[in-house]
Amino acid sequence: MPGLFITFEGTEGGGKSTQVALLAERLRQLGHRVRVLREPGGTPIGEEIRHLLKHHPANVAMMPEAELLLMNASRAQLVREVIRPALTAGDMVLCDRFYDSTTAYQGHGRQLNLALVQSVIQFAVGHTHPHLTLLLRVPTEVSEARRRARQVATAGPRDRFEEADREFFRRVEHGFDLIAEAEPERVKILDATQSIEAVHDGIWRLVEAHLSRLRDG
Repeated sequence: MPGLFITFEGTEGGGKSTQVALLAERLRQLGHRVRVLREPGGTPIGEEIRHLLKHHPANVAMMPEAELLLMNASRAQLVREVIRPALTAGDMVLCDRFYDSTTAYQGHGRQLNLALVQSVIQFAVGHTHPHLTLLLRVPTEVSEARRRARQVATAGPRDRFEEADREFFRRVEHGFDLIAEAEPERVKILDATQSIEAVHDGIWRLVEAHLSRLRDG
């Protein structure tokens, strides 16, 4: 059976990491080989870029254009080093964020020219596109509350993206909605204010349908 490429998208605090882990475990229990990835990151080069983008103290001066190019440098490496070989080998590839995040965050959030953003993405990914994208949607106010709670609970390093203001995240949220509206066959919206179990059940129904189609050829 050929591989399946599933991406998880949404604003901060939507529970993507939790849902990726739950889906990976369920697929493994069914005997599938699963690769779990994240963006930016997923390769040694990509993880260095991730640190620069999110946590490095010098990134406070980063321009939106530099952010866009660094995101896609990490992505280009991930696609060629990991994603394409895994799909060729028939693996299930689960990625916490992919190019829809760039459209939403750098295109809509940072308000870069959308045509330019799409051209950079296309150069980075070529013909590699997700089979299914799961958009975990939470309102901006819920996202803010979950981010605050996470910061208190983990006391981790600062995250440059989480320092953005409410209007930035409203633009990002709107950007994701526009993406889902433009590609309803690929992008499926799930209400991530539900319980973890309810969100996972919704995800599994969508994934199971794709697996059935793969088995049927």
